[in-house]
Amino acid sequence: MSPEGEKQPVAADDSGGGILLAAENVSHRFPGGALGLENVSAAFRPARFVIIAGRNGSGKTLLARHLVGLASPSSGRILLGGKPIRKDTRLLRRKIGLVFQDADCQLVGQSVEEELRFGPENLCLPEEEIQKRVSGVSRLLGLESLKNVPPSRLSGGEKRRLAIGGVLAMEPEILVLDEPFANLDYPGVVEVLKVLTELKNSKRGVILITHELEKTLAHADRLIIMDRGRIAEDGPARETAPLAGKYGLHPLDFASRSFGEYTWLP
Repeated sequence: MSPEGEKQPVAADDSGGGILLAAENVSHRFPGGALGLENVSAAFRPARFVIIAGRNGSGKTLLARHLVGLASPSSGRILLGGKPIRKDTRLLRRKIGLVFQDADCQLVGQSVEEELRFGPENLCLPEEEIQKRVSGVSRLLGLESLKNVPPSRLSGGEKRRLAIGGVLAMEPEILVLDEPFANLDYPGVVEVLKVLTELKNSKRGVILITHELEKTLAHADRLIIMDRGRIAEDGPARETAPLAGKYGLHPLDFASRSFGEYTWLP
């Protein structure tokens, strides 16, 4: 690893397509002086399923907050399309979406339909376009029969799907999800995982923040493992996953299970 202050190259997968979002030598120092992130560099392309994993306190959620503009680095910068995000925060909101770990804190509509309309309405889109987006997201996420239901009456999995839908209605190119399986039972996890695979199949970019690799690994193109505020490993998911146990994550047994078996989808 590079010593503090040394410039690192921006890490990126080598697949086709241009880099949309990048962290360049990002460090974050808390008011008390502790480092939450240290010289983190990573680049992200659309149409890729990327997992950022790490044990609690590794910096993965803090990195996600920087990628969507909710935190400011002490040094380094976040780039969108090669330009610092502070130059155009409105464009950032349209290109990069965030789904919080707690769905309840994200839901503001009085009904499912109102929730799905909220983002497009704030973009001042024509009514025809708003209806088109709401209909499309409702079909994709299986929310059509729930359009008049208050979010408070939804199950945990349905709330998480609605939170994802509210962001998808903005049509971001990359969707960042922070621990989307938290507090969900098995059916809820399966509901959300089906949505994520649909997003992958539709060439939507996904950045998934999680410490539970056994639920989603089989669907990932790339795995980033964070440890103590730094990127410890970054590469193709199949090659990087066997190193997970080294960094405090649940060890994966590839002697008895194949890469493709690490999913909670039936």
